[in-house]
Amino acid sequence: MTERPTALVTGASSGIGRELARVFAEHGYDLVITARRRERLADLADEIGDRVRVEAIPANLATRNGIATLKKGLASRGIDIEVLVNNAGAGASGEFAGMDAAKSLTLIDLNVRALTDLTHFVLPGMLERGRGRILNVASVAAFQAMPGMSVYAASKAFVLSFTEALSEELAGSPVSVTGLCPGLTRTEMVDDLQAAPDFMFASAADVAEEGYRACLAGEVIRVPGVANQALVTWLQYQPRWLKRFLSGVAGRAAFAATGDEAATARDIGTPA
Repeated sequence: MTERPTALVTGASSGIGRELARVFAEHGYDLVITARRRERLADLADEIGDRVRVEAIPANLATRNGIATLKKGLASRGIDIEVLVNNAGAGASGEFAGMDAAKSLTLIDLNVRALTDLTHFVLPGMLERGRGRILNVASVAAFQAMPGMSVYAASKAFVLSFTEALSEELAGSPVSVTGLCPGLTRTEMVDDLQAAPDFMFASAADVAEEGYRACLAGEVIRVPGVANQALVTWLQYQPRWLKRFLSGVAGRAAFAATGDEAATARDIGTPA
Protein backbone atom coordinates (compact mmCIF):
# COMPACT_ATOMS: atom_id res chain seq x y z
CA MET A 1 0.00 0.00 0.00
CA THR A 2 1.39 3.37 -1.00
CA GLU A 3 1.87 5.71 1.92
CA ARG A 4 -0.25 8.83 1.68
CA PRO A 5 1.38 12.27 1.87
CA THR A 6 0.76 14.31 5.00
CA ALA A 7 -0.40 17.92 5.19
CA LEU A 8 -0.01 20.04 8.32
CA VAL A 9 -2.82 22.61 8.65
CA THR A 10 -2.56 25.28 11.33
CA GLY A 11 -5.61 27.14 12.58
CA ALA A 12 -7.73 24.16 11.60
CA SER A 13 -10.46 24.63 14.20
CA SER A 14 -12.61 26.99 12.10
CA GLY A 15 -13.01 29.03 8.94
CA ILE A 16 -10.62 28.68 6.03
CA GLY A 17 -8.31 26.38 8.00
CA ARG A 18 -11.05 23.88 8.71
CA GLU A 19 -12.10 23.90 5.04
CA LEU A 20 -8.49 23.46 3.92
CA ALA A 21 -8.20 20.41 6.15
CA ARG A 22 -11.38 19.02 4.61
CA VAL A 23 -10.26 19.59 1.03
CA PHE A 24 -6.82 18.03 1.57
CA ALA A 25 -8.53 15.02 3.18
CA GLU A 26 -10.88 14.75 0.19
CA HIS A 27 -7.82 14.51 -2.05
CA GLY A 28 -6.24 11.73 -0.04
CA TYR A 29 -3.83 13.50 2.28
CA ASP A 30 -3.26 12.34 5.82
CA LEU A 31 -3.45 15.29 8.17
CA VAL A 32 -1.88 16.89 11.17
CA ILE A 33 -4.26 19.56 12.42
CA THR A 34 -3.50 22.11 15.10
CA ALA A 35 -5.26 24.98 16.83
CA ARG A 36 -5.96 26.17 20.36
CA ARG A 37 -9.41 24.66 20.65
CA ARG A 38 -9.03 20.99 21.51
CA GLU A 39 -12.73 20.15 21.23
CA ARG A 40 -13.07 21.58 17.75
CA LEU A 41 -9.98 19.71 16.59
CA ALA A 42 -11.47 16.50 17.96
CA ASP A 43 -14.74 17.15 16.13
CA LEU A 44 -12.90 17.72 12.85
CA ALA A 45 -10.77 14.62 13.36
CA ASP A 46 -13.93 12.56 13.95
CA GLU A 47 -15.49 13.99 10.79
CA ILE A 48 -12.67 13.15 8.40
CA GLY A 49 -10.85 10.39 10.28
CA ASP A 50 -12.74 7.62 8.50
CA ARG A 51 -11.10 8.62 5.21
CA VAL A 52 -7.53 9.48 6.19
CA ARG A 53 -5.27 9.37 9.20
CA VAL A 54 -5.65 12.50 11.34
CA GLU A 55 -3.32 13.58 14.13
CA ALA A 56 -4.63 16.45 16.25
CA ILE A 57 -2.05 18.44 18.22
CA PRO A 58 -3.67 21.25 20.24
CA ALA A 59 -1.33 24.23 20.55
CA ASN A 60 -1.56 28.00 20.84
CA LEU A 61 0.81 29.13 18.09
CA ALA A 62 0.70 32.70 19.34
CA THR A 63 3.11 31.56 22.07
CA ARG A 64 6.60 30.14 21.82
CA ASN A 65 5.57 27.26 24.08
CA GLY A 66 2.74 26.47 21.67
CA ILE A 67 5.08 26.36 18.69
CA ALA A 68 7.49 24.17 20.66
CA THR A 69 4.61 21.83 21.58
CA LEU A 70 3.67 21.39 17.94
CA LYS A 71 7.24 20.79 16.78
CA LYS A 72 7.84 18.31 19.59
CA GLY A 73 4.63 16.50 18.68
CA LEU A 74 5.67 16.22 15.04
CA ALA A 75 9.15 15.01 15.94
CA SER A 76 7.91 12.41 18.42
CA ARG A 77 5.51 10.98 15.87
CA GLY A 78 8.15 10.87 13.13
CA ILE A 79 5.81 12.56 10.66
CA ASP A 80 7.23 13.85 7.38
CA ILE A 81 5.28 16.92 6.29
CA GLU A 82 4.80 17.13 2.54
CA VAL A 83 2.47 20.15 2.62
CA LEU A 84 2.64 22.91 5.21
CA VAL A 85 -0.47 25.09 5.37
CA ASN A 86 0.31 28.20 7.41
CA ASN A 87 -3.26 29.34 8.00
CA ALA A 88 -3.41 30.23 11.71
CA GLY A 89 -3.98 33.94 12.11
CA ALA A 90 -5.68 36.67 14.09
CA GLY A 91 -6.84 40.20 13.41
CA ALA A 92 -7.84 43.32 15.29
CA SER A 93 -9.42 46.53 14.12
CA GLY A 94 -9.40 49.99 15.62
CA GLU A 95 -7.05 52.92 15.92
CA PHE A 96 -3.56 51.80 16.85
CA ALA A 97 -3.30 54.33 19.71
CA GLY A 98 -6.29 52.73 21.41
CA MET A 99 -5.14 49.16 20.94
CA ASP A 100 -3.63 47.14 23.74
CA ALA A 101 0.08 46.64 23.03
CA ALA A 102 0.02 43.02 24.19
CA LYS A 103 -2.79 42.29 21.74
CA SER A 104 -0.82 43.76 18.84
CA LEU A 105 2.27 41.74 19.75
CA THR A 106 0.24 38.54 20.07
CA LEU A 107 -1.14 39.15 16.59
CA ILE A 108 2.39 39.55 15.22
CA ASP A 109 3.58 36.44 17.04
CA LEU A 110 0.84 34.36 15.45
CA ASN A 111 0.66 35.87 11.98
CA VAL A 112 4.41 36.32 11.50
CA ARG A 113 6.55 34.47 14.05
CA ALA A 114 4.67 31.15 14.00
CA LEU A 115 4.54 31.07 10.20
CA THR A 116 8.26 31.80 9.92
CA ASP A 117 9.24 29.32 12.64
CA LEU A 118 7.21 26.45 11.18
CA THR A 119 8.55 27.12 7.70
CA HIS A 120 12.09 26.93 9.08
CA PHE A 121 11.14 23.66 10.78
CA VAL A 122 9.71 21.78 7.78
CA LEU A 123 11.62 23.20 4.81
CA PRO A 124 14.95 21.34 5.29
CA GLY A 125 13.13 18.01 5.37
CA MET A 126 11.20 18.87 2.22
CA LEU A 127 14.40 19.72 0.37
CA GLU A 128 16.11 16.57 1.62
CA ARG A 129 13.22 14.34 0.54
CA GLY A 130 12.93 16.11 -2.81
CA ARG A 131 9.31 17.19 -2.55
CA GLY A 132 7.17 19.65 -0.67
CA ARG A 133 4.68 22.49 -0.85
CA ILE A 134 4.00 25.44 1.42
CA LEU A 135 0.71 27.35 1.40
CA ASN A 136 0.74 30.64 3.31
CA VAL A 137 -2.64 32.28 3.91
CA ALA A 138 -2.27 36.05 3.53
CA SER A 139 -5.04 38.47 2.52
CA VAL A 140 -5.92 41.15 0.00
CA ALA A 141 -5.01 43.43 2.93
CA ALA A 142 -1.40 42.50 2.16
CA PHE A 143 -1.43 44.72 -0.93
CA GLN A 144 -1.98 48.08 0.78
CA ALA A 145 -1.78 49.82 4.13
CA MET A 146 -5.08 49.75 6.00
CA PRO A 147 -5.74 52.50 8.54
CA GLY A 148 -7.88 50.99 11.27
CA MET A 149 -6.30 47.56 10.73
CA SER A 150 -2.69 48.69 10.66
CA VAL A 151 -1.01 45.79 12.46
CA TYR A 152 -3.11 43.11 10.75
CA ALA A 153 -2.47 44.46 7.26
CA ALA A 154 1.23 44.88 7.98
CA SER A 155 1.46 41.28 9.20
CA LYS A 156 -0.17 40.02 6.02
CA ALA A 157 2.16 42.20 3.93
CA PHE A 158 4.99 40.31 5.60
CA VAL A 159 3.39 36.99 4.66
CA LEU A 160 3.03 38.03 1.03
CA SER A 161 6.56 39.45 0.75
CA PHE A 162 8.06 36.44 2.49
CA THR A 163 6.17 34.07 0.21
CA GLU A 164 7.33 35.78 -2.96
CA ALA A 165 10.95 36.01 -1.82
CA LEU A 166 11.07 32.39 -0.67
CA SER A 167 9.48 31.19 -3.91
CA GLU A 168 12.35 32.80 -5.83
CA GLU A 169 14.97 31.34 -3.50
CA LEU A 170 13.45 27.89 -4.10
CA ALA A 171 13.03 28.31 -7.86
CA GLY A 172 14.37 25.17 -9.54
CA SER A 173 14.00 23.16 -6.33
CA PRO A 174 11.35 20.49 -5.66
CA VAL A 175 9.57 22.76 -3.16
CA SER A 176 6.98 25.39 -4.11
CA VAL A 177 5.56 28.25 -2.04
CA THR A 178 2.10 29.74 -2.58
CA GLY A 179 0.43 32.78 -1.06
CA LEU A 180 -3.37 32.65 -0.81
CA CYS A 181 -4.82 36.17 -0.58
CA PRO A 182 -8.58 36.02 0.06
CA GLY A 183 -10.82 39.03 0.42
CA LEU A 184 -13.81 39.14 2.75
CA THR A 185 -14.69 35.58 3.68
CA ARG A 186 -17.47 34.31 5.93
CA THR A 187 -15.52 33.23 9.00
CA GLU A 188 -15.54 34.02 12.71
CA MET A 189 -12.96 36.72 12.06
CA VAL A 190 -15.55 38.93 10.36
CA ASP A 191 -18.50 38.48 12.69
CA ASP A 192 -18.48 42.24 13.31
CA LEU A 193 -19.26 42.84 9.64
CA GLN A 194 -22.56 41.01 9.52
CA ALA A 195 -24.18 44.23 8.31
CA ALA A 196 -22.21 44.05 5.08
CA PRO A 197 -24.15 42.53 2.13
CA ASP A 198 -23.65 38.84 1.45
CA PHE A 199 -22.39 39.41 -2.09
CA MET A 200 -19.22 40.95 -0.67
CA PHE A 201 -18.25 37.68 1.02
CA ALA A 202 -16.80 34.46 -0.33
CA SER A 203 -17.42 31.15 1.38
CA ALA A 204 -14.55 29.61 3.30
CA ALA A 205 -15.03 26.37 1.34
CA ASP A 206 -14.60 28.13 -2.01
CA VAL A 207 -11.49 29.95 -0.81
CA ALA A 208 -10.01 26.71 0.51
CA GLU A 209 -10.63 24.92 -2.79
CA GLU A 210 -8.83 27.71 -4.66
CA GLY A 211 -5.98 27.58 -2.19
CA TYR A 212 -5.62 23.83 -2.65
CA ARG A 213 -5.57 24.07 -6.43
CA ALA A 214 -3.06 26.94 -6.41
CA CYS A 215 -0.81 25.09 -3.97
CA LEU A 216 -0.78 21.89 -6.02
CA ALA A 217 -0.18 23.89 -9.20
CA GLY A 218 2.78 25.66 -7.65
CA GLU A 219 1.33 29.14 -8.17
CA VAL A 220 3.08 31.89 -6.24
CA ILE A 221 0.04 34.12 -5.62
CA ARG A 222 -3.65 33.28 -5.79
CA VAL A 223 -6.30 35.94 -5.19
CA PRO A 224 -9.74 34.28 -5.09
CA GLY A 225 -12.60 36.09 -6.80
CA VAL A 226 -12.77 38.27 -9.89
CA ALA A 227 -13.60 41.41 -7.90
CA ASN A 228 -10.63 40.89 -5.59
CA GLN A 229 -8.33 40.27 -8.54
CA ALA A 230 -9.54 43.48 -10.20
CA LEU A 231 -9.00 45.43 -6.97
CA VAL A 232 -5.46 44.14 -6.50
CA THR A 233 -4.59 44.87 -10.13
CA TRP A 234 -6.05 48.39 -9.91
CA LEU A 235 -4.11 49.11 -6.71
CA GLN A 236 -0.82 48.32 -8.41
CA TYR A 237 -1.21 51.38 -10.64
CA GLN A 238 -2.31 53.90 -8.01
CA PRO A 239 -0.08 56.31 -6.07
CA ARG A 240 0.51 55.35 -2.45
CA TRP A 241 -1.18 58.50 -1.10
CA LEU A 242 -4.39 57.61 -2.93
CA LYS A 243 -4.35 54.04 -1.64
CA ARG A 244 -3.85 55.29 1.91
CA PHE A 245 -6.68 57.79 1.57
CA LEU A 246 -9.15 55.28 0.14
CA SER A 247 -8.23 52.69 2.77
CA GLY A 248 -8.88 55.29 5.47
CA VAL A 249 -12.30 56.10 4.03
CA ALA A 250 -13.19 52.41 3.88
CA GLY A 251 -11.97 51.84 7.44
CA ARG A 252 -14.03 54.71 8.86
CA ALA A 253 -17.09 53.46 6.99
CA ALA A 254 -16.61 50.00 8.48
CA PHE A 255 -16.43 51.41 12.00
CA ALA A 256 -19.61 53.39 11.41
CA ALA A 257 -21.41 50.30 10.05
CA THR A 258 -20.57 48.32 13.17
CA GLY A 259 -21.43 51.11 15.58
CA ASP A 260 -17.82 51.61 16.64
CA GLU A 261 -17.78 55.34 16.17
CA ALA A 262 -14.89 55.93 18.52
CA ALA A 263 -12.86 53.43 16.51
CA THR A 264 -11.51 51.79 19.66
CA ALA A 265 -9.58 48.58 19.34
CA ARG A 266 -11.45 45.30 19.31
CA ASP A 267 -10.74 41.76 18.20
CA ILE A 268 -11.99 40.59 14.84
CA GLY A 269 -10.34 37.25 15.38
CA THR A 270 -8.49 35.32 18.01
CA PRO A 271 -5.65 32.82 17.58
CA ALA A 272 -7.29 29.85 15.91
